[in-house]
Amino acid sequence: MKTMQANVVTPDGSVFEGQIEMVTVKTTEGSLGIMAGHLPLVAPLTIGIVRLKNDSNIQLVAVSGGFMEVRPDEVSILAESAELPSDIDVARARAAKERAERRLERAKKEHIDFKRAELALKRAINRLEVAGS
Repeated sequence: MKTMQANVVTPDGSVFEGQIEMVTVKTTEGSLGIMAGHLPLVAPLTIGIVRLKNDSNIQLVAVSGGFMEVRPDEVSILAESAELPSDIDVARARAAKERAERRLERAKKEHIDFKRAELALKRAINRLEVAGS
């Protein structure tokens, strides 16, 4: 199967670089799978899991928004934040999830920034899913 270069980059630096057969992402319009030779495309990403497949290996990356640029031989993901499973502190992610759940409950009652609390919870859940916890 044909491969393409994949790069996942954040403001803090590169998270992943390598050859892949397919990438699956969550865009603002839904899930999208890209293979080598795809037409050029730019798509905004949401909080979600990026799956980078090569042979039978799948590398997961927790991404918190950003953009994906596709060219026939390369896909670049420019993410606000991105973490590999090995980089995720599960205890910290669980604590963040619990804080976000409490903040979301308060937001419902006190009419504070509900959207911010909801996004914090989504980010925490996404990180835990990638970490396998």
